[in-house]
Amino acid sequence: MQPFNNTGLSFETPRLILRPFTQDDLHDFNAYASVPGVGEAAGWPHHKTLDESQKILDLFLCEKANFALYHKADAKVVGSLGLHKSWTDELEDYNHLSAYEMGYVLSKDYWGQGLVPEAAHAVIRYLFDERKLDAISICHFKENAQSRRVIEKLGFAFVMEDVYYSKQMDVEFDDMKYLMLAAK
Repeated sequence: MQPFNNTGLSFETPRLILRPFTQDDLHDFNAYASVPGVGEAAGWPHHKTLDESQKILDLFLCEKANFALYHKADAKVVGSLGLHKSWTDELEDYNHLSAYEMGYVLSKDYWGQGLVPEAAHAVIRYLFDERKLDAISICHFKENAQSRRVIEKLGFAFVMEDVYYSKQMDVEFDDMKYLMLAAK
C-alpha cells in the first residue's frame, strides 16, 4: 500500500478543520507537544524545545501523512491525526487487506470533549467511501484507558495484544491492536 498523502485534503466537522500542517502551526504544535504525558501516551517523549517541535513539524510536512486538528472556536491547532503503514501488513491473516493505521494526539486541555472521535469519523468515512479501503487499524498502549474508550466509541474491534518498542523512549509497551473492516 502506498504511503498516505494528505495533499489537497481537508475535512470539516462541527468543531474542527482537519488539514495538512503548515509552518505557521509551529507554536500551536509545540504548545501541546511539550506537555508531559501527551507524547508519552503515543510512544514519544514530550518536546523539550521549540527546535525539537520544528524538526517533527518538518517531518510532518515532508511525509504528508498527518492532519492538524484546527479548533475553529479557539482558532488554533490542538492535535493531530495521522495515517500510516498498518500493522496488518506484517501479519499473514491480515496482509491481504488494504489498510492504513490511524493514530492521534490531542492537547491535554481538550481531553474528554469528544474531539478525536469527531475528527476520526470524518477520516474513516473518507477512507472507506472515497479510498475504498478494506480496513483501518488502530492501537493503544494497554494502560491508556482514554484511548481505549475513543477506539471503542469509534467501533473498532479488538484483535490482539502485542508489544510495541518505542525507539524514541527506549521502552516497550503492551500494545492493544484493533481493526475496523469496511462494510460490505
